[in-house]
Amino acid sequence: MNARIDLDQAITTIKRFLTGKLLQSGMNGYVIGMSGGIDSAVSAGLAVQAVGPGRVFGVTMPYRSSSQASFRDARRLIEQFGMQSRHVEISPMIDAYYPEINEGNRMRAGNKMARERMSILFDIAHETGSLVLGTGNRTEIALGYTTWYGDSACSLNPIGELYKTEVRAIAARLGIPEDIITKPPTADLWQGQTDEAEIGVTYNKMDRMLERMIDDGVQSMGKLVAEGFDKIDISRVVSLLTRNAFKRHLPELAPMNRRPIPDTIHLSE
Repeated sequence: MNARIDLDQAITTIKRFLTGKLLQSGMNGYVIGMSGGIDSAVSAGLAVQAVGPGRVFGVTMPYRSSSQASFRDARRLIEQFGMQSRHVEISPMIDAYYPEINEGNRMRAGNKMARERMSILFDIAHETGSLVLGTGNRTEIALGYTTWYGDSACSLNPIGELYKTEVRAIAARLGIPEDIITKPPTADLWQGQTDEAEIGVTYNKMDRMLERMIDDGVQSMGKLVAEGFDKIDISRVVSLLTRNAFKRHLPELAPMNRRPIPDTIHLSE
């Protein structure tokens, strides 16, 4: 079995990553969408520790039906970290496209909101000469529990290699309030929506299953069931991981047997 991540070392590694990437880019800082949830809280907290609060720009972008409690938590975190901030209401943009949001289109509208928010973040990043900081964790990335080119889009992601349960553990080390750490995770797509209810499996179970299947290479249903995992839960997680694999890759190009485009070209004299 692979050794699990040392969380203190992970914090050090991520902060070095954030410092190094910003220096390498020559940009001014980071822009991040603040939802009031634990993932954006940890990403922002790590960035603030890495490059200082003056170089991290938090943006709140609620829709008119968004949770007011989540908005208050986002503002509380921005104040705690001492970040720069901006507030952008996305209701006019969404309502211009969807005159009505109902049971039939609420998932599409939720995806539209995620893409609208990311569009705003990249525009603010252009305005301020910054990089957009991602907030998706390893569990979400594995299961495709993101909006493609929405919340999955970013310049770089500090927590993408951390499972949700590891993000929670790091949150405690960063001094994030306990009520934010323990509240039910939600994408706030509609009133009362939670991640675990929508997926049908708790994050604790998902993370343990994903660790065994991905990190430890266990590929036997019988072995996983013998270890105490529920067969239906396993099938649900494997189905999501497989069905949403496309979200973990750039769009495919029609093959022409050409060499890959390199990141750099070094010309000789």
